[in-house]
Amino acid sequence: MHNFESPGGAVRWVELVDQLEDRLDKLAQTFTAQVRQIPEYGESQVTVPEIRDTARETFRRLIHGLRGGQADNGRDGLLAFASDLGSKRARAGIPPESLTSAVRLDFSILWAELLEIAAPDDAGLLASRVDQVWRVVDGFATRTHMSYLTERVRMAQEESSIQREFIARLFNQSTLSAETSSQVGSALGISPDSWCGLVAASGEAGTRLRAASAQFGSGLQLRHRLFLHESGGTTYLFWPLPAPRTAPRAAAAPDQPLPPALADIPCGFVPEVHGLRALPAAARTAESLAALLRPNDAGPLSADAAWARLANQNLQDAGLDLTAQVEEALEECRGGERERLMETVRHFLSTGNITATAEQLFCHRNTILNRLNRFQELTGIDLTVPSKAARLVVAWA
Repeated sequence: MHNFESPGGAVRWVELVDQLEDRLDKLAQTFTAQVRQIPEYGESQVTVPEIRDTARETFRRLIHGLRGGQADNGRDGLLAFASDLGSKRARAGIPPESLTSAVRLDFSILWAELLEIAAPDDAGLLASRVDQVWRVVDGFATRTHMSYLTERVRMAQEESSIQREFIARLFNQSTLSAETSSQVGSALGISPDSWCGLVAASGEAGTRLRAASAQFGSGLQLRHRLFLHESGGTTYLFWPLPAPRTAPRAAAAPDQPLPPALADIPCGFVPEVHGLRALPAAARTAESLAALLRPNDAGPLSADAAWARLANQNLQDAGLDLTAQVEEALEECRGGERERLMETVRHFLSTGNITATAEQLFCHRNTILNRLNRFQELTGIDLTVPSKAARLVVAWA
């Protein structure tokens, strides 16, 4: 049995490694041709000459490692080169799976070339050295990936920090100039004229909004990109809608749904905001809506659904309590009259139709008319007059 670790085996191994080094150009060309078959490399900003030159330098250092039996960790060694390469590929925007595919080529190309230059008698020697080849290449691959991931994290943190700065500028200015709006849009990667959705909440709901932003905010594989802003104990999230709109609408259309992550979070909701310059005003609206949330509200509350609550709150802030006025007027009721009148009026307000109200309450329509007349007698509110009915809708919101 041959001893492949004998001086003779070591000498023959050095001869094979020297022949590998003589084929650096061929190795680099083979790598370049194969890596260009990876779509992300074929379409990336990494040029063919750069790929070829990097491959040649990679194989030169790998071959140097094969001589010594391990990856060189010096300042100019293989692992230092791997660290630099990983950072470069991260900045070039190469996806991680594409980088993995590229790095895996190193071992297969080196080993195929060794098999080509080796003689039949070298089979045992190659078998004894396969672990050494793999160890050197794997050390290079591991360091490349570690550096790649570190750079990706650094880039994400830097981007996030820049975005937070511009978002704060967006929300903290009462009047936003077109120039600032354009700068913010550029930093966020969206048009300054984009239609956006926006929500706001505080307390536990605000915590849930922050969690949703952390989980889905990157938007790399999601329909919505979520941008976060926090101020005065309130958390705001906004996101660009898929397509611009020519006119605002009361609610998001079916093709512009609320991001699923927000669907069950109680918060103030402005479905469509036209342009980044309108976001600060929309944020104030969403914050006002969030303040009107009730325990049984299980999701976002829009102005379309809560306009009456909002109006009632604003009137109370101005010192006008419509609810108290109606309650005082109904104090004359005796027995169950108050409850019957309120039930009838609420049903009528929801339909605006005497017959439908009668059917819902299993009463004759004359009974409904009598109750509405009695309600008008007590409160002075004629429900057939829209402005009067609206007053009651707001009072009972």
